[in-house]
Amino acid sequence: MAMGKGKLSKTFIWILMGLLIVGLAGFGATSLSGSARSVATVGEKEVSTDAYLRSLRTEINAFAAQAGRAVPMSEAQMLGIDRQVLAQLVTARGLDNEAARIGISVGDDVVADQLLQVPSFQSADGSFNREAYSFALRNQGLSESEFEEQLRDDTSRTILQSALIAGNTLPDTYIDTLLSYTGETRDFTWARLTGSNLQTGLPEPSEADLQAYYDENIANYTLPELRDITYAWITPEMIVDTVEVDEDALRASYEERFDEFNLPERRLVERLVFSTEDAAKEALNRLGDDFTFEDLVAERGLALADVDLGDVTRDTLDGAADGVFSAETGEVVGPLQSNLGPALFRVNAVLDAQTTSFEDARPDLRGELALDRARRVIETLAQTIDDELAAGATLEEVASTTEAELGQIEWFPGADGEIAAYDAFREAAGQLNEGDFPEVIQLGDGGVFAMRLNRIQPPAPQPIEDVIDQVRQGWDTREQTAQLMAQAEELAASLANGTSFEDLSLAPQTETGLGRNAQIADLPAGLLTAVFEMGIGDTRAVAGIGEVILLKLDVITPVDRSDGDIEMLAQALRNQASNSIAEDLFRAFATDVQQRAGVEINQPAINAVHAFIQ
Repeated sequence: MAMGKGKLSKTFIWILMGLLIVGLAGFGATSLSGSARSVATVGEKEVSTDAYLRSLRTEINAFAAQAGRAVPMSEAQMLGIDRQVLAQLVTARGLDNEAARIGISVGDDVVADQLLQVPSFQSADGSFNREAYSFALRNQGLSESEFEEQLRDDTSRTILQSALIAGNTLPDTYIDTLLSYTGETRDFTWARLTGSNLQTGLPEPSEADLQAYYDENIANYTLPELRDITYAWITPEMIVDTVEVDEDALRASYEERFDEFNLPERRLVERLVFSTEDAAKEALNRLGDDFTFEDLVAERGLALADVDLGDVTRDTLDGAADGVFSAETGEVVGPLQSNLGPALFRVNAVLDAQTTSFEDARPDLRGELALDRARRVIETLAQTIDDELAAGATLEEVASTTEAELGQIEWFPGADGEIAAYDAFREAAGQLNEGDFPEVIQLGDGGVFAMRLNRIQPPAPQPIEDVIDQVRQGWDTREQTAQLMAQAEELAASLANGTSFEDLSLAPQTETGLGRNAQIADLPAGLLTAVFEMGIGDTRAVAGIGEVILLKLDVITPVDRSDGDIEMLAQALRNQASNSIAEDLFRAFATDVQQRAGVEINQPAINAVHAFIQ
């Protein structure tokens, strides 16, 4: 089936040619020599080794640009980039094969028209330049016939794809159903029933009752897997008091940070710049009780954050310094000159000068310098510990010969405190196996540790005697919830017959305009689900933990289709659903095409391409 050049839009042609040229760009005339012409065949169509090479390099280069570093072929294979590229090419050639089978094609006039519109193939006057055309293809290692055949296949494939996925529309019923589900709201009244609402006290459980509850909820009383771990560790905090810092180092640090310890007088200031001094004066004269600096800023289309200078010193204000530093807190002064022109300044706070002597700063300086030196001491000590462990020393021996401290922990994923508070320890403990050789691992604060797994205790139930109080509390909670539910169901029937919450001695609360995804604090998770299952006037009891919520649905508010936001949502849902169906159709069709045509993979040729890129 031939198609004339009038059948394809110029927009489509530009997109197609742009993608084709970009896909070929940047590789020169490099091609893969050898006897293998293709890495795969789909029916009568081949995936050439050069096409696979170009596409694979394109994807690797794109990923490398995103990562900001070179990506070797081994990493690309690990990431699955090679498989992704091959799958895309096989899919494309499968569609090419199907298009040829059913007779979809384009004539030479369409191909010629597309070539004439590619800027890379044009002279300065916009006419087709055959020398530029030949040079561009030669630079990519393609002949004219190969490029034009590829262009013909791409066009035919696009026609096939467009026919497959175009025009996927959904019935209004589908969209209306989705909108109703997402956009409807409910108004309802509810009251909470707790233990104080019970008409009778809770019964006393027997040993059999408690044992049955314990057995039914055994997971709640089962200890997690415990890892008995011995470790040796050292942190800067452990040795900071033993580190000596000489006086000269302290004074040098103080001098280096002199400006940090000795701050000049400052002001918290906002600045509003004007084009002329007269405009600034006029604005200043307008300020009063009924028109504030905030109003002036808003009138200019700005927010206070846009005019905030933060804390400033005299040096940063230049010619405006005297005016600003003589102003009172809250006062607006000006016009004063700034580096952007005449401006009004508002002083929000006065920050007095701060002077910290060397003696006052000494404790902080010593602490920081000592910690820094402690980290350097540990860096050296870590190598010593590593050497001792490599020589066969135990953790106990390491602790006895170095400043490292020995410890033991029954660790599980939720453990915390001391060494278990460190991310590095938790990650290493979770991966530790019996027989693993202890090695030095860094902690986030500059410390190090090494550890040994002694044994793994599998998950085990705690004896009922050890958790009897928790079991009793759980049984009481369940029993209280059950009694409240029975009581609430009777109250719900009374509400349905017209009795009010107040008549039932309950304190009602009302919620309005709540959708399915609304969040209500301190209410059972399934409450809104229950509300949206109810009709107007329906009542229901929803169980919580030791409590029950009594509900009555008051109003169902349908979606307002006249709301512009709702219409935008409807269009978004329609587009999303149509795209999803189109993707499913394309995926199913492409799979069927490949199965009918048959796919053969030439793994040696693929390996040769990978080796060539390496």
